[in-house]
Amino acid sequence: MIEDIWVDPAVHALRPDFAVLVMGVYGLRNGPTDDRSRAWLAEAADDAVSTDDPKVEAWREAYRTFGAKPQRTRPSVDALVRRMPLPEINLVVDTYNAVSVRHGLPIGGEDLGHYEGTARLVRAAGDEPFEIVEKGEPATDHPEIGEVIWRDDRGATCRRWNWRQCVRTRITEETTDALFLLERLAPMSLAELDAAGSELAESLRAITPGIRIESRLVDRV
Repeated sequence: MIEDIWVDPAVHALRPDFAVLVMGVYGLRNGPTDDRSRAWLAEAADDAVSTDDPKVEAWREAYRTFGAKPQRTRPSVDALVRRMPLPEINLVVDTYNAVSVRHGLPIGGEDLGHYEGTARLVRAAGDEPFEIVEKGEPATDHPEIGEVIWRDDRGATCRRWNWRQCVRTRITEETTDALFLLERLAPMSLAELDAAGSELAESLRAITPGIRIESRLVDRV
């Protein structure tokens, strides 16, 4: 699956320095937040980057390139570092949120069991369905034309690069196979991106020994 993931050249035209480390993880046994993941969240909060870290500011600048206002819809890592203590979601989400704030790195987690086709990062046509919950009820929204989105064959899976994930592909306690998207902009080095991926893999193996992990860097062609 991960060998087919791609980034549209129109996205790299906005930020030639963009790269994403994609990780396919198979055989997870997820569960509710426990003392172990709670400790990871607390440690990460102590080590978290600040909101004025250059790596976080790079994402605000990236949002402006396609017309988004990062003060209104914040990049995921910007929103997380402002939200302390970190929220308790489930073991797997807690794990990648901890890695995210420690490295100043947006990380998306997707349930491959609910994916349709290949993940790709593109600029939106504006008609892609984006499944949300509004006032407690299922609803469908759409991205703006030209917005940077992750999508599959069914529709948008994450709006505004990494701002908001759709309901359909979010990681739950029932998730067994997952896709993780670790998104890098300068000044983060590719070496630090690789280190963050290794840290995430180590934590996921602590949750579920014996998982199978595949990884691949998708960079500018």
